[in-house]
Amino acid sequence: MGTISASIFLLLLSLCFTPLLLCNAAADSTTNPAQAPHSSPLLRQQRQPRRSASHNYKDALTKSIMFFEGQRSGKLPPNQRITWRKDSGLSDGSAANVDLVGGYYDAGDNVKFGFPMAFTTTMLSWSVIEFGGLMKGELMNAKEAIRWATDYLLKATAKPDTIYVQVGDATKDHACWERAEDMDTPRSVFKVDKNNPGTEVAAETAAALAAASLVFRKCDPTYSKTLVKRAIRVFEFADKYRGSYSNGGLRPWVCPYYCSVSGYEDELLWGAAWLHKATKNAKYLNYIQVNGQTLGASEMDNTFCWDNKHAGARILLSKAFLVQKVQSLHDYKGHADNFICSLIPGTSTSQSQYTPGGLLYKMSDGNMQYVTSTSFMILSYAKYLTSAHTVVNCGGTIITPKRLRSIAKKQVDYLLGDNPLKMSFMVGYGSRYPVRIHHRGSSLPSVAAHPAKIQCSAGFSYMNSNSPNPNILYGAIVGGPDLKDRFPDKRSDYEQSEPATYINAPLVGSLAYLAHSFGQL
Repeated sequence: MGTISASIFLLLLSLCFTPLLLCNAAADSTTNPAQAPHSSPLLRQQRQPRRSASHNYKDALTKSIMFFEGQRSGKLPPNQRITWRKDSGLSDGSAANVDLVGGYYDAGDNVKFGFPMAFTTTMLSWSVIEFGGLMKGELMNAKEAIRWATDYLLKATAKPDTIYVQVGDATKDHACWERAEDMDTPRSVFKVDKNNPGTEVAAETAAALAAASLVFRKCDPTYSKTLVKRAIRVFEFADKYRGSYSNGGLRPWVCPYYCSVSGYEDELLWGAAWLHKATKNAKYLNYIQVNGQTLGASEMDNTFCWDNKHAGARILLSKAFLVQKVQSLHDYKGHADNFICSLIPGTSTSQSQYTPGGLLYKMSDGNMQYVTSTSFMILSYAKYLTSAHTVVNCGGTIITPKRLRSIAKKQVDYLLGDNPLKMSFMVGYGSRYPVRIHHRGSSLPSVAAHPAKIQCSAGFSYMNSNSPNPNILYGAIVGGPDLKDRFPDKRSDYEQSEPATYINAPLVGSLAYLAHSFGQL
């Protein structure tokens, strides 16, 4: 299935983003594809004849975005769709006399980690930037998910040269199994500043704010300008005061949870790439040209995740060359090709491992994050290649955009149920999915069902139970199967059974593309 041309895509994108109310309108919780707005004649002309789809990608898209509502911290809005969740963390930040209410819990616990939250925001924004024009009724929900994060990130970066990067003592939080509505563990506040730098978390936050500014540019220009101005300031702080947040005084608090292993160079390149895209300011292009190699632009690694952004920066910068024709970035086409070629099974350049059932496999802990992020980048790169009428040469094997889309689709289809277990790894999607996910709020009785507080240690009787979770966290994607396609659906197995925001964020874009491709949107 070919993608729409760049010019038509931009036209449609501008039309989708025109109404001012679109950013703040009530969420459209429609799940029936028949109720979605009809496609414009322009879009219908770009479609090839309908193919039968093995999955309801629109339903999966709806649920993948709904999941973020189950991760919300703070005062919940009236249009909250995950209704078993209630207000929580309403005094967050008070320990440091700042307002840090809001944002997202990263996974199945009740801590707000700024590093993965910022990456989640960047990837949600990228999903909308690339495929938001295809999302129809889900676009408003996607924007609300982004804004829930950026409102918090603006609070966390309100003080110059300071970023509040974590709320909650992770060690003590993980020693309890309690609902966010009940939590009584310390809501300690941790920050990076001039004296205790955190370049990776600061640069990722700058990337998130810059990427989100593009999402809101047409429908809320004032908010967009606020985001990009803050992104500029935060990136300057990240670059000027260099140091890893996991090597300094914060190490006992952020490690081993979100300890940076890849260093901060990748985030500086990634942040500069997003600021270049958001501002078109030549100084960021110059920064990339001068510092790219020292920041690892050509390093060969094919892992893209909340910690390592090198591959993402290469793909993003290759777009500037392929689509926007920024000739000085021509090397990034080669860097991006190397990443893509390392993923292609059966070629001489392949450096990736796959399960017998065909799933990309990086590691045992939360492997689906690599599947979703890689699939999104493959689809995005296929779009850029199509725009530039070019291909990828992998050691003599020509890889077309069509082949790339097929590879990405296979990964998404595996996640949704085309696997040896015939199981969807998205909660609430399909007839069989994980029912004992490693998630406190989902596994404990809701406040409505059990108004009395469930104490810290008392919650473990629920965690250790073999009963299905009482609350369905729609759209949650778990860590996934092991190297042999096995999945025990065991609540205590956090490596395979825990969902996370950064697993879902890139999948949003892929599902939007696939739903549109099969005429479901």
